[in-house]
Amino acid sequence: MRGCMRADEDIRVAALARQSQLTKPPGSLGSLEALATRLASLQRSPAPSAERVWISVFAADHGVAAEGVSAFPQAVTGEMVRNFASGGAAISVLARSLSEGANRATLDVVNLGTVNDPGPVPGVHRAIIAPSTDNFCLGPAMSEAQLRTALAAGAASVRAALDAGAQLFIGGEMGIANTTAAAALACALLQRAPAELAGAGTGLDAAGVAHKVAVIERALALHAVAADDLDRLRRLGGFEIAALAGAYLAAAQAGLPVLVDGFISSVAALTAQRLNPGCRDWLLYAHRSHERGHAAVLDALQAQPLLDLQMRLGEASGAAVAVPLLRLACDLHNRMATFAQAGVSGGDAALAS
Repeated sequence: MRGCMRADEDIRVAALARQSQLTKPPGSLGSLEALATRLASLQRSPAPSAERVWISVFAADHGVAAEGVSAFPQAVTGEMVRNFASGGAAISVLARSLSEGANRATLDVVNLGTVNDPGPVPGVHRAIIAPSTDNFCLGPAMSEAQLRTALAAGAASVRAALDAGAQLFIGGEMGIANTTAAAALACALLQRAPAELAGAGTGLDAAGVAHKVAVIERALALHAVAADDLDRLRRLGGFEIAALAGAYLAAAQAGLPVLVDGFISSVAALTAQRLNPGCRDWLLYAHRSHERGHAAVLDALQAQPLLDLQMRLGEASGAAVAVPLLRLACDLHNRMATFAQAGVSGGDAALAS
């Protein structure tokens, strides 16, 4: 597997030096300082920016939906593809809001395969693999060829982002039953019990969550023979989860910073990191999802998310909400005056500290 790009250490040191000379006590902007410094080193620029954001939302259905693990019917996945394109979904609204003034946020909707196929929809890229994955309670979710195609779809979205001059990549997902797939995959990767990681998803009650746990337990028993983490992804994941993992790997290899969304996206990030540990430096984490298993996944990733708003929608919505925070961190780093520029005493003391 191709190696990942490295952050620019010289620019990181220069960014730290600039932070020490801005008109504020050292460290007084907390994590905003570290965020700007990290983005500067990843972007290899003394002036980090999150003005141009690319958001790819991958939609796909799951065979395990046949086990009754979702509070919503499977037809919703295809219907939501249309909703994304027509501007009515949460991520559609957020992307528009992030595209004001000089700022731009491109929403890229990728249909990887839905049971309720909406057909060609303006603004939707059709990259159909199959109507859905197979039911992983009966066999592997994907064939090896399907897995490769899904990973490649994620990489293709990163190439499109780079061609558009994006400074930040965000991946989102939509697929009824995909919290079940993500929880199953996380359990296999972390060797944790389903009762610890399986949550309410689309809004299951306690009995529904218990049923979901039992379904995942069956799947884990069936796929205990998995050869490695890539095989675990093939057996227990989904097209959109694989696409997200492929996108994260491609972004790290190309040197494009990533802002990771919630539970499902973080499971994809954990998978990508297991497949290529070098991608870790390129992954920023937007928020702590209210979905039960997210905390354990974040702990495994040693991730410090930017926000905790009890969100659990997916679609890249939590990451989109965090973008203004990145933009503000960059603005503070780039536009604040230094002590010397402002004629304010204390710059020498700040540098010495």
